[in-house]
Amino acid sequence: MTKTAIVTGGANGIGKEIVKLYAKKGYKVVFGDIDTREGLMLEEEMTNVNQSVHFVKCDVQREDEIIHLIKTAKDRFGSVDVLINNAGVSKWKSVYELTVEDWDDIIHTNLRSVFICSKEAAKLMRDNPQGGSIVNIASTRAIMSEPNSEAYAAAKGGITALTHALAASLSRDKITVNSVSPGWIETDNYSELRAIDHKQHFSQRVGKPIDIANACFYLTNPENDFINGVNLVIDGGMTRKMIYEA
Repeated sequence: MTKTAIVTGGANGIGKEIVKLYAKKGYKVVFGDIDTREGLMLEEEMTNVNQSVHFVKCDVQREDEIIHLIKTAKDRFGSVDVLINNAGVSKWKSVYELTVEDWDDIIHTNLRSVFICSKEAAKLMRDNPQGGSIVNIASTRAIMSEPNSEAYAAAKGGITALTHALAASLSRDKITVNSVSPGWIETDNYSELRAIDHKQHFSQRVGKPIDIANACFYLTNPENDFINGVNLVIDGGMTRKMIYEA
């Protein structure tokens, strides 16, 4: 039976590439996003590849809209097998100026949504003979920082911790939970990057959205169910690079 994947934040950037990859691999795909225009455009684009791709307008800050997204996948395609928690926002603001409202906006979008989406999807995955797979998109900023990134770093660090907690809690239902931490993934003008941008990576290039999509597909392959509770860093080696100030 063809499996169903749900992707949050699937209309743009990394999420868009994840939607396209799963669709090309034959999955039924339901993806949510607040960007209705881009979401509907992607749904139309993918009909030439896979008729079973469906967009749902979804603000992951709203529990009712998350529940609707998950229910739509079940009602439309009969099962929920894979969940990719990709939706997220960022805001760089001085710790002296970061408001509680700013903090809540980032935490609710990036972290709280992962818990709600995972809980609701797991309720359906546990009924599958083979369980299911959840992948949470974290960030290398969960383990290293630049100034003025407190809320974003806290949210992404929370995702990595939530990942192994969920892996433990959902293990009896044969649901694997892993996270992927992207480094520099260029989602806009890759051709405009400088040589120095590429060369600072061990892999000699800046990352692309397909690098993250491929990692998600690998982690959700049932043959790889021995990979569980891990945070997979996809950054071209940057977090392993020793840097001294000149």
